[in-house]
Amino acid sequence: MWSILLALGTGIVIGVVFQSLRIPSPAPPMLGLIGLIGMFLGQRLIPWIKLLLNH
Repeated sequence: MWSILLALGTGIVIGVVFQSLRIPSPAPPMLGLIGLIGMFLGQRLIPWIKLLLNH
């Protein structure tokens, strides 16, 4: 959990710096970020399904 909070905090700080210096964000568009979230959830879903089928 600590690493997630550290990554989120770092991202927020970098976002503030980029915005204050008017540097465009190198992040992918919102649609790409939604796809990454879907990939993450899919990776977490398969072990959960396997666990349910084994019980």
